[in-house]
Amino acid sequence: MADSDTQPSVDKPNRVRTITDLAKIAGVSPGTVSRALSGNSLVNTKTREKIEAIAREHGFRPNQMASKLRRQKTGVIGVAIPLGHDVRQQISDTFFMTLLGHLADELTERGFDIMLRRVIPAQDQDWLDRFIGSGMIDGVIVVGQSDQFDRIEDVADGYLPMVVWGNHQEGQRHCVVGTNNRLGGKLAAEKLIAAGARRLAFLGDTQPIEFAARFAGAKEVAEKMGVSIRALPTHLSRDQTSEEIAEHLSNIEGEIDGIFAATDTIAVTCLKELRDRNINVPAQLKIVGFDDLPISSQTVPPLTTVRQDIAAGAKGLADLLLRRLAGEDTESLVLPPHLIVRDSA
Repeated sequence: MADSDTQPSVDKPNRVRTITDLAKIAGVSPGTVSRALSGNSLVNTKTREKIEAIAREHGFRPNQMASKLRRQKTGVIGVAIPLGHDVRQQISDTFFMTLLGHLADELTERGFDIMLRRVIPAQDQDWLDRFIGSGMIDGVIVVGQSDQFDRIEDVADGYLPMVVWGNHQEGQRHCVVGTNNRLGGKLAAEKLIAAGARRLAFLGDTQPIEFAARFAGAKEVAEKMGVSIRALPTHLSRDQTSEEIAEHLSNIEGEIDGIFAATDTIAVTCLKELRDRNINVPAQLKIVGFDDLPISSQTVPPLTTVRQDIAAGAKGLADLLLRRLAGEDTESLVLPPHLIVRDSA
């Protein structure tokens, strides 16, 4: 009889050691658990009481060192790059390196160090909650919304010191710094059409919010002008970009006379492939990129592109984050794009 009385203790779940363990049992995110146990009023009463009850049942106590670090200042800003849409893309991508360089300059001049994370959300769905709840950072900058818009929105409800590089849309809750991507897409299409192109292709992945907005702007102009445009999915990982562009060009040879590349990186690869095929740019085919990275003025021919002010964006990210660290709920910053005309269009 004594053995049967003690049996339930053998079947008890494994000891809850971390907020993540507790979150799995409660069926919520680690961030929600962290906010509930700290008494954050943004967590509704029913959820908070449920989490507290589970914590008591399992004898869980939040990590005191992490709590102490959160109350104090670490002097470290977390920078996360989520790659939900293109898991093979690397941080060594020219756009990332350009933005990170400017961002490092801005933050170090203000006395902060940087902790950088490349994130594959499919492998860690709670990547953002885990990062901000680690106790190792004072605030976080997310570079790109990828396919993580809803995750970022959820965290923004209860975490103030976060700023995101990305696309702004009406009604969103998280603070963004970025370019008016839709307007940039319009500028690109207008330039191609003004240069004589009538059959356009957009090379890029339209899943990420920023790229989708660029294509939407170009499509709006094309439809208004009676010009055709098609989207050809193109990834940004090095091993995929060249292969996909080569396949696209083989499939559409003679069917298009204008290309709007979602990024300068794609445009540069496209220029090389066209040169290998002896297709003259801009006589036979015109190209416009997006970003105005340093390499865009060094291609053959020099690349016409839509410039987003990356240096100003990095300054905006740092400025807004510091204001949020001071407790201010800031508005987003949307920068105007500018068409930079060179020889490719």
